[in-house]
Amino acid sequence: MESLGKKLLITGKGRCNITSSLPIEEFIQNVPGNGMFLYSSFNNFTNQDIIELLKKDIFNMAGCEFNLNSPKQLGEILFDKLGVPANKKRTTEKEHLTKYSDKFPIINKILEYKMMNKIYTSYVIGLQDYILDDSRIHTIYNQTLTRTGRLSSSYPNLQNIPTRYEYAKLVRKAFIPINDLFISSDYSQIELRIFAHLSKVPNLVEAFNSGMDIHTKTAMDIFSVNENEVNSEMRRQAKAVNFGILYGISGFGLSENLDMRIEDGQRFIKKYMDTFPGIKDYMDKEIKEAHECGYVKTIMNRKRTIDELNNKNYIIRQSGERIALNTPIQGSSADIIKLAMIEIHKKLNEEHFKSKMVLQIHDELVFDVCIDEKEKLEQLVKDIMENCYKLDVPLVVEMSSGKNWYEAK
Repeated sequence: MESLGKKLLITGKGRCNITSSLPIEEFIQNVPGNGMFLYSSFNNFTNQDIIELLKKDIFNMAGCEFNLNSPKQLGEILFDKLGVPANKKRTTEKEHLTKYSDKFPIINKILEYKMMNKIYTSYVIGLQDYILDDSRIHTIYNQTLTRTGRLSSSYPNLQNIPTRYEYAKLVRKAFIPINDLFISSDYSQIELRIFAHLSKVPNLVEAFNSGMDIHTKTAMDIFSVNENEVNSEMRRQAKAVNFGILYGISGFGLSENLDMRIEDGQRFIKKYMDTFPGIKDYMDKEIKEAHECGYVKTIMNRKRTIDELNNKNYIIRQSGERIALNTPIQGSSADIIKLAMIEIHKKLNEEHFKSKMVLQIHDELVFDVCIDEKEKLEQLVKDIMENCYKLDVPLVVEMSSGKNWYEAK
């Protein structure tokens, strides 16, 4: 920051490109001397200006103007004019376009525009429609809309505030507590832990009970390396395999997710099944029982009927089998966090906490906390969440805090 500030000072009336993720006030404080001369420049450059700048770049690269929000017009420019390979549906979604981004630089610009425009229209502008007279947003939680049993959020959907990109995550800075800070309490890998509990695969259960990182363990097995040889890319691929198995992913699906050859995706899954041989037996048993009964159950015996299993269409039946595999896992996760929420709410009332539970985002709870209650609340919440239901493997909760939602996650 200091060297950048000096660079700004010595440029005089010259030009200087600046990239910083810091808030404007914090950035200016780190500029040597008086950095306030930058304040008006930064504040005059809005989100809409960034979007317009991206549009101009895209139009220049395309050689014409068109409606970027029209999939039809975007497809005509990319596939017909510029020669980007199209699939049968001529889709302009990210999953297809990213395959050709190295050869066609315009694609990265288009994807950046889509992301920025989505953030601006859906969140920066869109969320303002839901601010009530108390200057706050109050979402509605739906108990019975999802077939898995998860809570869903609407008006607005606060379970869908973006987290994937830094620009998108900054939206969370707009959410501040009534009290002193937010505390986020998040189940770590709960669906994989439930999978280990249900499948009873010994070395999978042992991996969790030993406290070892499950993605590192999987990487060691599928790449045949020692723990100290596992790098971040190996772990990323192992993580995709771990979670893909929960959803009945195919070799083709894994290859699409990891941008690899289909044969490599199939090889990864085979190596995984060979490493944890009981998993295939468990999955086959679950699918067989679902076909026989027409439903599956969570660990708390909540049933979900699966009509897709009786469909004459093979693709729909396959979808039903994936549902049969995933529902006991995702549904059991929903059961467990609901148990925790009920007990936490009860304890907060009994012990007269001023702090409140304000959000549930699937495996995560967010609390609006008074600073003098922080330590006591953290201990109470962690204890309840980790012990509200006993599995063959430990439930683990990770906690973080901050003065806004962005800092608390």
